[in-house]
Amino acid sequence: MFLIKRITADFFHLLFPDYCNACGTALFYGEKTICTGCLYDLPYTDFHLYPENPAARLFWGRIHCHEVIALLYFKKGGTKVQQLIHQLKYKGQKDAGYLLGCMLGEKLLKTGSEMKADLIIPVPLHWSKAYSRGYNQSKCIADGVAKVLQLPVNTRLLIRQKNTATQTKKSRYNRFENMQTAFKILQPGLLKNKHVLLIDDVITTGATLEACGKILLDNGLSRLSIAAIAFTA
Repeated sequence: MFLIKRITADFFHLLFPDYCNACGTALFYGEKTICTGCLYDLPYTDFHLYPENPAARLFWGRIHCHEVIALLYFKKGGTKVQQLIHQLKYKGQKDAGYLLGCMLGEKLLKTGSEMKADLIIPVPLHWSKAYSRGYNQSKCIADGVAKVLQLPVNTRLLIRQKNTATQTKKSRYNRFENMQTAFKILQPGLLKNKHVLLIDDVITTGATLEACGKILLDNGLSRLSIAAIAFTA
């Protein structure tokens, strides 16, 4: 029976091959979403090995974070990480977000502290953008992290009430100004004395995460940790 299923799967894969979200080559049997070569070759940050890391330093003097970690380095110019993020955000490849979230969860396990978090909150999208895209990429990542850490994901406490303009060409200060009134807390009482793990796809200037973190902390949160798939080098 197993042999028949394997032959059927191989034949189906031959006719309708899946492709690696990072390099675009056809996946072999047993590979999912990202090929083995790319998984080995991705630029991992290993920030979990250091109590003070570039991602954490980005938030010093801005918001108090218990832990900040990013799985990969992000550089523009057609890199594999840029391709993965592009596939996740704009090509409907939600499985890439889930897989990367699981990988991020495994790194978080090695820090130990995130096991004490009470819940995971993905950075929210405005409803119009979520409707247009069909999903929130940060929620896909959060689901993968939650699977590994066995923590609940909450998408109703923190909402995005303002559909902000693109941040791509804004300075760090202008990005922060753009995000100041973008978010709103619902049921703030549920945050009291809680430790939240805030999830995003890429840490660039940190303006979006800072705005989310600030409003969470201002509404009774006792401890904030941040995790993302990538950090701009």
